[in-house]
Amino acid sequence: MWMGLKLTTPPTSEPVSLAEVKAHLRIDGDSEDTYLGTLIAAAREDCEAFQNRAYVTQTWELTLDKWPQFPVKLPMSPLINATSIKYYDTANVETTWDASNYFVDTDSEPGRIDLAYNISLPTTTLRPINGVKILFVAGYGDSVDVPQATKQAMLLLIGHYYENREATSDKKMEELPMAVSSLLWKNRLVPI
Repeated sequence: MWMGLKLTTPPTSEPVSLAEVKAHLRIDGDSEDTYLGTLIAAAREDCEAFQNRAYVTQTWELTLDKWPQFPVKLPMSPLINATSIKYYDTANVETTWDASNYFVDTDSEPGRIDLAYNISLPTTTLRPINGVKILFVAGYGDSVDVPQATKQAMLLLIGHYYENREATSDKKMEELPMAVSSLLWKNRLVPI
């Protein structure tokens, strides 16, 4: 179980552009550009959470109370790299564990970190909470690298948000519209 997962460096761009969204929604003017920008970010966050994926490159910090059992499956895919593993002793002194002590598997889904051959965990007594922090980078790369089905799901979800601006409606509301979830299911990572 993840003790804490925090986005430390958000993506610098979105998988779909404002121009793509406006074309999809058939909007000509620019009076709603700011609002549409918030819908794009909200749709990305919802789709990423549903799929357990990062779309455009972003950095995450996984915080654990103690050393995990290796290999560690990281909660966001696709994994680009594990930047660092840091641990904190009972005096709250931070130590960065040398990268030669572990192997980063970016080919598996989800990405994993495993101990290098003949390496043992440090014997330092960890502080009682948040003793280990793993910093990692995940995402497909740039927005052009995000699967087209994912982009289409985002456009449909943005359209849904745009047409249903209120929390209540006469229509039956769903968590994700069926067309959106069917596009996202095929690349969804289900935690085991």
